[in-house]
Amino acid sequence: MNLRWVRKPQADQDTITTLSKELNIHPVLAQMLIQRGHDTFEKAKVFFRPSLDMLHDPFLMKDMDLAVERINTAMAKGEKILVFGDYDVDGTTAVSLVYTYLHKIHRQIDFYIPDRYAEGYGISTKGIDWAHDNGFTLIIALDCGIKSVEKIAYAKTKGVDFIICDHHRPGNELPEAVAVLDPKRADCEYPYKELSGCGVGFKLIQALSIHNDQDQEELKEYLDLVAISIAADIVPITGENRVLAYYGLQSINHKPRPGIQAILNLSGFKGEISVNEVVFSIAPRINAAGRIESGRQAVELLIAESDLEAARHGQAIDINNTKRKGLNESITKDALALIDGDADFANRKSTVLFNPEWHKGVIGIVASKLTDEFYRPTIILTESNGMVSGSARSVKDFDVYNAIEQCSDLLEQFGGHMYAAGLTLKPENVETFKNRFEEVVSSTIEDRMLTREIEIDDHVRLDDITPGFFSVLKQFAPFGPGNMSPVFVSENVVDKGSIRIVGNNHLKLSLLHHQQGNVVFDAIAFQMGKHYNGIASRKPFHICYHLEENNFRGRTTLQLNIKDISFVH
Repeated sequence: MNLRWVRKPQADQDTITTLSKELNIHPVLAQMLIQRGHDTFEKAKVFFRPSLDMLHDPFLMKDMDLAVERINTAMAKGEKILVFGDYDVDGTTAVSLVYTYLHKIHRQIDFYIPDRYAEGYGISTKGIDWAHDNGFTLIIALDCGIKSVEKIAYAKTKGVDFIICDHHRPGNELPEAVAVLDPKRADCEYPYKELSGCGVGFKLIQALSIHNDQDQEELKEYLDLVAISIAADIVPITGENRVLAYYGLQSINHKPRPGIQAILNLSGFKGEISVNEVVFSIAPRINAAGRIESGRQAVELLIAESDLEAARHGQAIDINNTKRKGLNESITKDALALIDGDADFANRKSTVLFNPEWHKGVIGIVASKLTDEFYRPTIILTESNGMVSGSARSVKDFDVYNAIEQCSDLLEQFGGHMYAAGLTLKPENVETFKNRFEEVVSSTIEDRMLTREIEIDDHVRLDDITPGFFSVLKQFAPFGPGNMSPVFVSENVVDKGSIRIVGNNHLKLSLLHHQQGNVVFDAIAFQMGKHYNGIASRKPFHICYHLEENNFRGRTTLQLNIKDISFVH
């Protein structure tokens, strides 16, 4: 895979110098702050010191007053409340959060996660019927519902009210629910638009807590769930999400709930949990429940009150995670075989693959893998209950939701975000959809979007990287979309002679500038064994890399995690 090294826009030198002096930090760090929109002392102070006081008033969200009023009425009258949510990480964390909060003050409550295979995504007729048959008169829907106009209308005929808490883009018509909480509503003036579904659920319990004069400090215990949803749903870690993720990660690291501790025990991970560890160690196990068996299993894990109960649910989920890995590998292999047999594949700018036998629960993971491999908008389709379901993933700067929307006349339903979406269509429309989607992508995507780029924050001399430099750098975390882990470039480096290949074709290096200074840094370059001969010949080369701590045998050192290598010509 070729990489384009793209340097981020450089700030005005006078602004860099001023901020660097005011904060007493290296100019490179001042430049990074300015790149992220923190160009004054006060803005930088807010960025480096997130506070829960920075959270917005939840009543700024359209319909929040109506939602709080309806829930309080239901509790006062002893009505049965059902907390309903999607089966993925964002949905199950949202359900766990709202259910746990309400269960402490109202015992007439239960939760419902639709079956991925029998009911599909979002609010279902089966779920509404179950609620009606069991005496529930209010449903709080989380991470879904914004486009469920017909389902909400059906619920009204059954005497079931809905409060919708969603963060997906609305359609042209909003459902006629008691309250529709979604910061992406055109008429919603809530200041921050990028909350996760669980984040919207948190704003609901925050509003209830304020209205009912409860101690706001007690809400901290729910932020671990919000942080997991933010990481797993790939929403920007900016503004309010940064505050929520910051405190949620603190909770996970210092006082994890039994369910999260069970996952950490099963993953075998030791050390500080960051967004990256959530994405690769915690989220896949939570997701595995809904992918293989039932998302309800994930909620039961997350709301478990004892370590014993959590361990029992965790073991069951871990078994499903193992099954998920096997299915993922098998389907990815099938998909690659289809691509190898397609003579026209190289000429297209999108990937759309269909196999009615593929497991619906893992097609999203396969779509992500193929997007990474071939770097183009990708949709993986399979058949379930007579309909074709698909998961879409995109590349940087290309809005796959908009592309799918331009094919909406061929679809039964669709929804999602700029970079990830889901869709349903009839089997007879698959080929037409495949061709139409390719036409849309080909006519709208820019060629640069089809080559993976690596954004460079700044050039750094190795001898400028001191413990003090790294100490400030760590305060930029948590990293994620909107605040990615910085990538630096250092030029004209050489290995001092200790280069070796380890593991699966990885390079272990000890680097220094080939002419200036004696500062030597350990470095790791994953799967870059192809560069061994060039580096061993002592030719100078340029590197782009992340800075990280490496813990080995009780010793912690700074390490360069190399993302790409370019030789000097």
